[in-house]
Amino acid sequence: RPMQTEGAMTKPAPPTGRASTASPCISICRMDIDTGWCVGCLRTLDEIACWSLLDDTEKEGVCAELSRRRVAWRLLRKAEPSADEGRAA
Repeated sequence: RPMQTEGAMTKPAPPTGRASTASPCISICRMDIDTGWCVGCLRTLDEIACWSLLDDTEKEGVCAELSRRRVAWRLLRKAEPSADEGRAA
């Protein structure tokens, strides 16, 4: 939070009454080499690294993109051959 200054004293600015956008991290942190997305939260390394620097509007933009990525992620996973395909019966 920004700091307010009163004379020689510095204190945190009063809360805005609105909670900051929570991180989408679900503690399954492994990068998919094909997409460049974390398999847990679907963010890129840049999005993960910069998360704490983004304002709420930027975080909400990333979260909107993650919704689109979830759809793509499901389609990509359905298109992959299963581990059992190609085995002799």
